[in-house]
Amino acid sequence: MLAALHLRRRSEFLRVQSGGKRFRGTCVFILVAPNGTTARRLGLTVSRKVGNAVIRNRVRRRLREIVRHDPNGVPAGYDLVIIALSDASTATFQTLAEELQWLIQRAHAWASSKPS
Repeated sequence: MLAALHLRRRSEFLRVQSGGKRFRGTCVFILVAPNGTTARRLGLTVSRKVGNAVIRNRVRRRLREIVRHDPNGVPAGYDLVIIALSDASTATFQTLAEELQWLIQRAHAWASSKPS
């Protein structure tokens, strides 16, 4: 994804966290909020509760790769924040992919049902 399509600032993350719709799985937790543009933007959060730096970076790389394969899964005009939970460190790539895609589909259905 391009750098312009990433959430970078703390204020952007906080806006999504305070006003976004939440979807929770066993390994991943996502928040979705409208951003007022037609762009799809993504933010990743992997805290120290997930594991040491090597494990956190592995989880982050896996999540980015999953989203990279289906960039249109994120609804247009929405910001998506993906928060890795502690179970993400022991989950297989396939498990993470299935769960994240399921959560993104739920978020997409929620965004589609909202009046524009």
